[in-house]
Amino acid sequence: MARKLLIIQAAGLGYDFLCRHHGATWQGLTFRPVESIFPALTCTVQAGFRTAAPVSNHGMTANGLFHRDLNRPLFWEQASTLVTGPRIWDSLHRRGKSIALLFWQQSLGEDVDILLSPAPIHKHGGGMVDSLYSKPASLYDELCRRIGHPFHLRDYWGPLASPRASDWIARATEALLVDRHLAPDVCFTYLPALDYDLQRHGPDHPRSRKALAALLAQLDRLHRAATENGYDLIVFGDYAIGPVNQAVRPNQILRDAGLFQTRLVAGRHYADFPASLAFALVDHEIAHVHIKPGVDPAAIQTAFAGVEGIDTIMDAAAQEAAGIRHPHGGELVMVAKPGYWFAYPWWNQRNEAPDYAGHVDIHNKPGYDPCELFFGWPPISVSQDPSRIRGSHGRLGPDRLAAWAATCPLPNPPTTLLDLAQSARLILESSS
Repeated sequence: MARKLLIIQAAGLGYDFLCRHHGATWQGLTFRPVESIFPALTCTVQAGFRTAAPVSNHGMTANGLFHRDLNRPLFWEQASTLVTGPRIWDSLHRRGKSIALLFWQQSLGEDVDILLSPAPIHKHGGGMVDSLYSKPASLYDELCRRIGHPFHLRDYWGPLASPRASDWIARATEALLVDRHLAPDVCFTYLPALDYDLQRHGPDHPRSRKALAALLAQLDRLHRAATENGYDLIVFGDYAIGPVNQAVRPNQILRDAGLFQTRLVAGRHYADFPASLAFALVDHEIAHVHIKPGVDPAAIQTAFAGVEGIDTIMDAAAQEAAGIRHPHGGELVMVAKPGYWFAYPWWNQRNEAPDYAGHVDIHNKPGYDPCELFFGWPPISVSQDPSRIRGSHGRLGPDRLAAWAATCPLPNPPTTLLDLAQSARLILESSS
Protein backbone atom coordinates (compact mmCIF):
# COMPACT_ATOMS: atom_id res chain seq x y z
CA MET A 1 0.00 0.00 0.00
CA ALA A 2 1.69 3.18 -1.19
CA ARG A 3 -0.18 5.18 1.43
CA LYS A 4 -1.62 4.09 4.73
CA LEU A 5 -5.24 4.60 5.76
CA LEU A 6 -6.86 6.29 8.77
CA ILE A 7 -10.60 5.62 9.23
CA ILE A 8 -12.36 7.90 11.73
CA GLN A 9 -15.86 7.28 13.03
CA ALA A 10 -17.27 10.52 14.44
CA ALA A 11 -20.27 9.74 16.64
CA GLY A 12 -23.40 11.70 15.77
CA LEU A 13 -21.90 13.54 12.79
CA GLY A 14 -25.11 14.15 10.86
CA TYR A 15 -25.01 15.81 7.45
CA ASP A 16 -27.78 18.36 8.11
CA PHE A 17 -26.32 19.20 11.53
CA LEU A 18 -22.87 19.77 10.02
CA CYS A 19 -24.18 21.90 7.17
CA ARG A 20 -26.33 24.08 9.46
CA HIS A 21 -23.60 24.83 11.96
CA HIS A 22 -20.40 24.68 9.93
CA GLY A 23 -20.94 23.98 6.26
CA ALA A 24 -20.03 20.91 4.23
CA THR A 25 -16.45 22.01 3.41
CA TRP A 26 -13.60 21.09 5.71
CA GLN A 27 -9.85 21.12 5.06
CA GLY A 28 -10.45 21.34 1.34
CA LEU A 29 -12.75 18.30 1.43
CA THR A 30 -16.51 18.25 0.88
CA PHE A 31 -18.62 16.20 3.25
CA ARG A 32 -21.43 14.34 1.53
CA PRO A 33 -24.61 12.70 2.85
CA VAL A 34 -24.94 8.96 3.35
CA GLU A 35 -27.68 6.78 4.82
CA SER A 36 -26.71 5.05 8.04
CA ILE A 37 -27.13 1.38 8.85
CA PHE A 38 -30.44 0.37 10.43
CA PRO A 39 -30.82 0.47 13.32
CA ALA A 40 -28.52 3.49 13.53
CA LEU A 41 -26.82 2.56 16.81
CA THR A 42 -23.13 2.54 17.75
CA CYS A 43 -22.49 -1.20 17.98
CA THR A 44 -24.70 -2.01 15.00
CA VAL A 45 -22.96 0.52 12.76
CA GLN A 46 -19.45 -0.45 13.89
CA ALA A 47 -20.16 -4.15 13.37
CA GLY A 48 -21.66 -3.40 9.97
CA PHE A 49 -18.73 -1.25 8.90
CA ARG A 50 -15.99 -3.67 9.88
CA THR A 51 -17.76 -6.61 8.23
CA ALA A 52 -19.38 -4.67 5.35
CA ALA A 53 -22.46 -6.79 6.10
CA PRO A 54 -26.03 -6.24 7.36
CA VAL A 55 -27.29 -6.99 10.86
CA SER A 56 -28.74 -10.32 9.72
CA ASN A 57 -25.14 -11.43 9.06
CA HIS A 58 -23.07 -9.93 11.88
CA GLY A 59 -25.64 -10.22 14.68
CA MET A 60 -25.17 -6.96 16.60
CA THR A 61 -28.85 -6.06 16.60
CA ALA A 62 -28.35 -3.24 19.13
CA ASN A 63 -25.90 -1.97 21.75
CA GLY A 64 -27.30 -4.67 24.03
CA LEU A 65 -28.29 -8.25 23.34
CA PHE A 66 -30.73 -10.59 25.02
CA HIS A 67 -28.75 -13.74 25.78
CA ARG A 68 -31.37 -16.46 25.66
CA ASP A 69 -29.10 -19.05 27.22
CA LEU A 70 -28.66 -16.75 30.24
CA ASN A 71 -32.23 -15.41 30.09
CA ARG A 72 -30.97 -11.88 30.58
CA PRO A 73 -30.02 -8.81 28.53
CA LEU A 74 -26.49 -7.43 28.65
CA PHE A 75 -25.40 -4.09 27.23
CA TRP A 76 -22.01 -3.00 25.95
CA GLU A 77 -20.33 -6.39 26.18
CA GLN A 78 -16.93 -6.16 24.51
CA ALA A 79 -16.07 -9.62 23.14
CA SER A 80 -15.19 -9.47 19.45
CA THR A 81 -16.82 -12.89 18.99
CA LEU A 82 -20.21 -11.18 19.31
CA VAL A 83 -19.63 -9.80 15.80
CA THR A 84 -19.90 -12.59 13.22
CA GLY A 85 -18.19 -12.56 9.84
CA PRO A 86 -14.91 -11.68 8.14
CA ARG A 87 -13.43 -8.22 8.70
CA ILE A 88 -12.74 -5.78 5.88
CA TRP A 89 -9.04 -5.78 6.82
CA ASP A 90 -8.54 -9.57 6.81
CA SER A 91 -6.94 -9.80 3.37
CA LEU A 92 -4.49 -7.00 4.11
CA HIS A 93 -3.67 -8.42 7.54
CA ARG A 94 -2.86 -11.82 6.06
CA ARG A 95 -0.31 -10.07 3.85
CA GLY A 96 1.55 -8.83 6.90
CA LYS A 97 0.15 -5.29 7.21
CA SER A 98 -0.64 -3.95 10.68
CA ILE A 99 -4.10 -2.96 11.91
CA ALA A 100 -5.03 -0.69 14.84
CA LEU A 101 -8.50 -0.53 16.40
CA LEU A 102 -9.00 2.29 18.88
CA PHE A 103 -12.11 2.60 21.05
CA TRP A 104 -14.38 0.57 18.77
CA GLN A 105 -16.96 -1.58 20.53
CA GLN A 106 -16.75 -5.39 20.63
CA SER A 107 -12.99 -5.22 20.10
CA LEU A 108 -11.56 -7.41 22.86
CA GLY A 109 -10.02 -10.46 21.24
CA GLU A 110 -10.06 -8.92 17.76
CA ASP A 111 -7.23 -10.10 15.49
CA VAL A 112 -5.42 -6.77 15.23
CA ASP A 113 -1.95 -5.56 16.13
CA ILE A 114 -2.85 -2.48 18.17
CA LEU A 115 -5.91 -2.21 20.40
CA LEU A 116 -7.26 0.30 22.91
CA SER A 117 -10.57 -0.16 24.71
CA PRO A 118 -11.94 1.10 28.04
CA ALA A 119 -11.67 -1.71 30.61
CA PRO A 120 -12.10 -0.33 34.14
CA ILE A 121 -11.63 -2.48 37.22
CA HIS A 122 -14.64 -2.45 39.57
CA LYS A 123 -13.43 -2.82 43.14
CA HIS A 124 -15.03 -5.27 45.52
CA GLY A 125 -15.95 -2.67 48.12
CA GLY A 126 -17.24 -0.14 45.62
CA GLY A 127 -15.54 2.34 43.35
CA MET A 128 -13.62 1.84 40.17
CA VAL A 129 -10.08 1.96 38.83
CA ASP A 130 -9.81 3.69 35.46
CA SER A 131 -7.96 1.55 32.97
CA LEU A 132 -7.74 0.75 29.29
CA TYR A 133 -7.17 -2.65 27.74
CA SER A 134 -4.23 -2.21 25.41
CA LYS A 135 -2.36 -4.33 22.93
CA PRO A 136 0.57 -4.36 23.26
CA ALA A 137 0.15 -4.29 27.03
CA SER A 138 2.63 -1.45 27.49
CA LEU A 139 0.94 0.82 24.95
CA TYR A 140 -1.51 2.55 27.29
CA ASP A 141 1.19 3.59 29.76
CA GLU A 142 3.34 4.89 26.92
CA LEU A 143 0.43 6.93 25.51
CA CYS A 144 -0.33 8.38 28.95
CA ARG A 145 3.29 9.49 29.18
CA ARG A 146 3.18 11.14 25.75
CA ILE A 147 -0.20 12.82 26.24
CA GLY A 148 0.63 13.88 29.78
CA HIS A 149 -2.33 12.35 31.61
CA PRO A 150 -4.37 9.14 31.68
CA PHE A 151 -7.71 8.54 30.03
CA HIS A 152 -10.58 9.32 32.41
CA LEU A 153 -13.68 7.18 32.06
CA ARG A 154 -15.78 9.93 33.68
CA ASP A 155 -15.11 12.02 30.53
CA TYR A 156 -16.27 9.13 28.32
CA TRP A 157 -19.65 8.45 29.94
CA GLY A 158 -21.82 9.79 32.74
CA PRO A 159 -22.81 13.27 33.95
CA LEU A 160 -19.28 14.61 33.39
CA ALA A 161 -18.90 13.16 29.89
CA SER A 162 -17.56 15.74 27.46
CA PRO A 163 -15.36 16.22 24.36
CA ARG A 164 -12.34 15.79 26.67
CA ALA A 165 -12.56 12.02 26.16
CA SER A 166 -12.60 12.50 22.41
CA ASP A 167 -9.60 14.83 22.67
CA TRP A 168 -7.59 12.16 24.50
CA ILE A 169 -8.47 9.60 21.82
CA ALA A 170 -7.47 12.03 19.05
CA ARG A 171 -4.13 12.68 20.74
CA ALA A 172 -3.54 8.95 21.22
CA THR A 173 -4.35 8.32 17.57
CA GLU A 174 -1.96 11.09 16.52
CA ALA A 175 0.77 9.62 18.72
CA LEU A 176 0.48 6.32 16.87
CA LEU A 177 0.47 7.87 13.40
CA VAL A 178 3.65 9.84 13.99
CA ASP A 179 5.63 7.01 15.63
CA ARG A 180 7.66 5.20 12.99
CA HIS A 181 7.91 2.10 15.18
CA LEU A 182 4.21 1.87 16.10
CA ALA A 183 2.44 3.47 13.12
CA PRO A 184 -0.11 0.95 11.78
CA ASP A 185 -0.85 0.50 8.09
CA VAL A 186 -4.58 0.89 8.81
CA CYS A 187 -5.96 2.68 11.87
CA PHE A 188 -9.62 2.72 12.93
CA THR A 189 -10.45 5.28 15.59
CA TYR A 190 -13.57 6.71 17.23
CA LEU A 191 -14.31 10.29 18.29
CA PRO A 192 -17.39 10.66 20.56
CA ALA A 193 -17.25 14.45 21.05
CA LEU A 194 -20.77 15.11 19.70
CA ASP A 195 -22.57 12.26 21.41
CA TYR A 196 -23.11 13.79 24.82
CA ASP A 197 -24.47 17.29 24.40
CA LEU A 198 -26.55 16.39 21.34
CA GLN A 199 -28.37 13.85 23.52
CA ARG A 200 -28.55 16.19 26.50
CA HIS A 201 -29.64 19.33 24.67
CA GLY A 202 -30.58 18.44 21.09
CA PRO A 203 -28.85 19.22 17.78
CA ASP A 204 -29.54 22.99 17.75
CA HIS A 205 -28.44 23.94 21.25
CA PRO A 206 -25.40 26.21 21.71
CA ARG A 207 -23.69 23.45 23.71
CA SER A 208 -24.04 21.12 20.72
CA ARG A 209 -22.51 23.73 18.41
CA LYS A 210 -19.63 24.05 20.85
CA ALA A 211 -19.17 20.27 20.78
CA LEU A 212 -19.00 20.42 16.98
CA ALA A 213 -16.23 23.00 17.21
CA ALA A 214 -14.34 20.63 19.53
CA LEU A 215 -14.79 17.72 17.12
CA LEU A 216 -13.58 19.77 14.15
CA ALA A 217 -10.46 20.75 16.10
CA GLN A 218 -9.80 17.06 16.80
CA LEU A 219 -10.34 16.23 13.12
CA ASP A 220 -7.95 19.04 12.18
CA ARG A 221 -5.31 17.45 14.41
CA LEU A 222 -5.76 14.04 12.81
CA HIS A 223 -5.95 15.42 9.27
CA ARG A 224 -2.61 17.16 9.82
CA ALA A 225 -1.03 14.04 11.32
CA ALA A 226 -2.37 11.88 8.49
CA THR A 227 -1.12 14.25 5.79
CA GLU A 228 2.34 14.58 7.32
CA ASN A 229 2.77 10.83 7.80
CA GLY A 230 1.52 9.37 4.53
CA TYR A 231 -2.06 8.41 5.45
CA ASP A 232 -5.19 8.74 3.40
CA LEU A 233 -8.24 9.57 5.45
CA ILE A 234 -11.87 8.44 5.56
CA VAL A 235 -14.10 10.12 8.15
CA PHE A 236 -17.77 9.28 8.63
CA GLY A 237 -20.61 9.88 11.03
CA ASP A 238 -22.27 6.73 12.31
CA TYR A 239 -25.73 8.29 12.62
CA ALA A 240 -27.52 11.61 12.86
CA ILE A 241 -29.06 12.64 16.18
CA GLY A 242 -32.56 14.08 15.91
CA PRO A 243 -34.53 16.20 18.38
CA VAL A 244 -36.76 14.42 20.90
CA ASN A 245 -38.91 15.66 23.77
CA GLN A 246 -40.87 12.66 25.03
CA ALA A 247 -40.16 9.07 26.04
CA VAL A 248 -42.24 5.93 25.50
CA ARG A 249 -41.95 3.28 28.24
CA PRO A 250 -42.74 -0.08 26.60
CA ASN A 251 -41.86 -2.14 29.68
CA GLN A 252 -44.28 -0.15 31.80
CA ILE A 253 -46.94 -0.81 29.16
CA LEU A 254 -46.13 -4.54 29.18
CA ARG A 255 -46.17 -4.65 32.98
CA ASP A 256 -49.55 -2.91 33.15
CA ALA A 257 -50.85 -5.53 30.68
CA GLY A 258 -49.59 -8.37 32.90
CA LEU A 259 -46.96 -9.45 30.36
CA PHE A 260 -43.82 -8.17 32.11
CA GLN A 261 -43.19 -9.50 35.62
CA THR A 262 -41.09 -8.13 38.47
CA ARG A 263 -39.63 -9.40 41.73
CA LEU A 264 -40.30 -7.28 44.81
CA VAL A 265 -37.01 -7.12 46.75
CA ALA A 266 -36.58 -4.74 49.67
CA GLY A 267 -39.47 -2.67 48.37
CA ARG A 268 -38.02 -2.32 44.86
CA HIS A 269 -39.27 -3.93 41.66
CA TYR A 270 -36.56 -5.84 39.75
CA ALA A 271 -37.17 -7.41 36.35
CA ASP A 272 -38.16 -11.08 36.41
CA PHE A 273 -37.16 -12.17 32.92
CA PRO A 274 -37.82 -15.91 33.41
CA ALA A 275 -41.43 -15.23 34.43
CA SER A 276 -42.16 -12.51 31.86
CA LEU A 277 -44.07 -13.30 28.70
CA ALA A 278 -42.46 -10.31 27.01
CA PHE A 279 -40.09 -7.44 27.69
CA ALA A 280 -38.55 -4.66 25.62
CA LEU A 281 -34.81 -4.23 25.25
CA VAL A 282 -34.78 -0.53 24.47
CA ASP A 283 -32.03 1.38 22.70
CA HIS A 284 -32.58 5.04 21.82
CA GLU A 285 -35.34 5.11 19.17
CA ILE A 286 -35.43 1.30 18.76
CA ALA A 287 -36.96 -1.40 20.98
CA HIS A 288 -36.51 -5.15 20.56
CA VAL A 289 -39.50 -6.90 22.10
CA HIS A 290 -38.47 -10.39 23.22
CA ILE A 291 -41.33 -12.83 23.60
CA LYS A 292 -41.37 -16.14 25.47
CA PRO A 293 -41.51 -19.18 23.15
CA GLY A 294 -45.05 -20.32 22.48
CA VAL A 295 -46.56 -16.87 22.95
CA ASP A 296 -48.11 -15.36 19.82
CA PRO A 297 -46.29 -12.12 18.89
CA ALA A 298 -49.58 -10.73 17.56
CA ALA A 299 -51.04 -10.99 21.07
CA ILE A 300 -48.10 -9.01 22.46
CA GLN A 301 -48.40 -6.43 19.70
CA THR A 302 -51.93 -5.58 20.79
CA ALA A 303 -50.51 -4.19 24.05
CA PHE A 304 -48.98 -1.36 22.02
CA ALA A 305 -52.03 -0.58 19.91
CA GLY A 306 -52.72 3.12 19.91
CA VAL A 307 -49.65 4.02 21.98
CA GLU A 308 -48.54 7.51 21.04
CA GLY A 309 -44.92 7.71 19.94
CA ILE A 310 -44.60 4.32 18.22
CA ASP A 311 -44.11 4.67 14.49
CA THR A 312 -43.60 1.08 13.31
CA ILE A 313 -43.78 -2.40 14.79
CA MET A 314 -41.82 -4.86 12.67
CA ASP A 315 -42.69 -8.55 12.75
CA ALA A 316 -40.37 -11.30 11.52
CA ALA A 317 -41.24 -10.73 7.86
CA ALA A 318 -40.63 -6.98 8.07
CA GLN A 319 -37.31 -7.56 9.85
CA GLU A 320 -36.29 -10.03 7.15
CA ALA A 321 -37.09 -7.49 4.45
CA ALA A 322 -35.05 -4.83 6.27
CA GLY A 323 -32.01 -7.12 6.68
CA ILE A 324 -32.12 -7.08 10.49
CA ARG A 325 -33.68 -10.46 11.29
CA HIS A 326 -31.32 -12.39 13.59
CA PRO A 327 -31.65 -14.74 16.61
CA HIS A 328 -30.20 -12.00 18.81
CA GLY A 329 -33.07 -9.67 17.93
CA GLY A 330 -36.59 -9.45 19.27
CA GLU A 331 -39.63 -11.17 17.80
CA LEU A 332 -40.92 -7.63 17.33
CA VAL A 333 -38.87 -4.48 16.66
CA MET A 334 -40.42 -1.10 17.36
CA VAL A 335 -39.31 2.22 15.90
CA ALA A 336 -40.22 5.48 17.62
CA LYS A 337 -41.92 8.36 15.88
CA PRO A 338 -39.89 11.53 15.33
CA GLY A 339 -39.68 13.41 18.62
CA TYR A 340 -39.91 10.24 20.75
CA TRP A 341 -37.47 7.69 22.16
CA PHE A 342 -37.78 4.49 24.21
CA ALA A 343 -36.94 4.46 27.94
CA TYR A 344 -36.44 1.21 29.86
CA PRO A 345 -38.26 1.86 33.21
CA TRP A 346 -41.23 -0.33 34.15
CA TRP A 347 -42.14 1.17 37.54
CA ASN A 348 -44.88 3.64 38.31
CA GLN A 349 -43.43 5.28 41.43
CA ARG A 350 -39.82 6.33 41.95
CA ASN A 351 -39.57 4.41 45.23
CA GLU A 352 -40.25 1.20 43.25
CA ALA A 353 -37.18 1.70 41.06
CA PRO A 354 -34.32 -0.83 41.24
CA ASP A 355 -31.25 0.38 43.08
CA TYR A 356 -29.25 0.67 39.86
CA ALA A 357 -31.71 3.17 38.34
CA GLY A 358 -29.98 6.06 40.09
CA HIS A 359 -26.45 5.01 39.16
CA VAL A 360 -24.26 4.73 36.07
CA ASP A 361 -24.69 1.02 35.36
CA ILE A 362 -24.33 0.53 31.63
CA HIS A 363 -24.03 -3.25 31.68
CA ASN A 364 -26.89 -4.35 33.93
CA LYS A 365 -29.69 -1.99 32.99
CA PRO A 366 -31.91 -3.83 30.46
CA GLY A 367 -31.87 -0.81 28.18
CA TYR A 368 -29.78 2.14 27.14
CA ASP A 369 -30.21 4.94 29.68
CA PRO A 370 -29.25 8.44 28.48
CA CYS A 371 -30.45 9.85 31.81
CA GLU A 372 -27.00 8.82 33.06
CA LEU A 373 -25.72 11.94 31.28
CA PHE A 374 -27.31 14.08 34.02
CA PHE A 375 -26.76 14.32 37.75
CA GLY A 376 -29.79 13.47 39.86
CA TRP A 377 -30.84 13.72 43.48
CA PRO A 378 -29.51 12.85 46.03
CA PRO A 379 -25.94 13.95 45.23
CA ILE A 380 -23.66 11.51 43.35
CA SER A 381 -26.72 9.81 41.81
CA VAL A 382 -27.78 10.15 38.18
CA SER A 383 -31.06 11.49 36.91
CA GLN A 384 -34.14 9.31 36.56
CA ASP A 385 -36.06 11.89 34.54
CA PRO A 386 -36.44 10.87 30.85
CA SER A 387 -38.03 14.22 30.03
CA ARG A 388 -34.58 15.85 30.17
CA ILE A 389 -33.36 14.05 27.03
CA ARG A 390 -33.43 16.22 23.91
CA GLY A 391 -31.64 14.12 21.27
CA SER A 392 -31.74 10.50 20.12
CA HIS A 393 -31.00 8.23 17.17
CA GLY A 394 -31.73 4.82 15.69
CA ARG A 395 -34.35 5.52 13.03
CA LEU A 396 -33.53 6.36 9.42
CA GLY A 397 -34.99 9.05 7.19
CA PRO A 398 -34.07 11.88 4.83
CA ASP A 399 -33.45 14.12 7.85
CA ARG A 400 -31.14 11.54 9.46
CA LEU A 401 -28.35 11.24 6.90
CA ALA A 402 -24.80 10.91 8.21
CA ALA A 403 -21.81 12.80 6.78
CA TRP A 404 -18.66 11.37 5.19
CA ALA A 405 -15.54 12.65 3.46
CA ALA A 406 -12.33 11.09 2.15
CA THR A 407 -8.95 12.21 0.85
CA CYS A 408 -8.70 9.15 -1.43
CA PRO A 409 -10.90 8.23 -4.41
CA LEU A 410 -13.44 5.51 -3.64
CA PRO A 411 -14.18 2.63 -6.04
CA ASN A 412 -17.93 3.34 -5.85
CA PRO A 413 -19.75 6.49 -4.66
CA PRO A 414 -21.54 5.42 -1.46
CA THR A 415 -25.21 6.07 -0.76
CA THR A 416 -25.20 4.02 2.46
CA LEU A 417 -22.61 3.33 5.16
CA LEU A 418 -22.51 -0.29 4.00
CA ASP A 419 -21.49 1.04 0.57
CA LEU A 420 -18.76 3.07 2.24
CA ALA A 421 -17.58 -0.01 4.13
CA GLN A 422 -17.51 -2.02 0.89
CA SER A 423 -15.42 0.73 -0.74
CA ALA A 424 -13.00 0.70 2.20
CA ARG A 425 -12.71 -3.07 1.89
CA LEU A 426 -11.93 -2.82 -1.82
CA ILE A 427 -9.25 -0.21 -1.10
CA LEU A 428 -7.66 -2.49 1.51
CA GLU A 429 -7.89 -5.61 -0.66
CA SER A 430 -6.25 -3.86 -3.61
CA SER A 431 -3.45 -2.35 -1.54
CA SER A 432 0.07 -3.71 -1.94
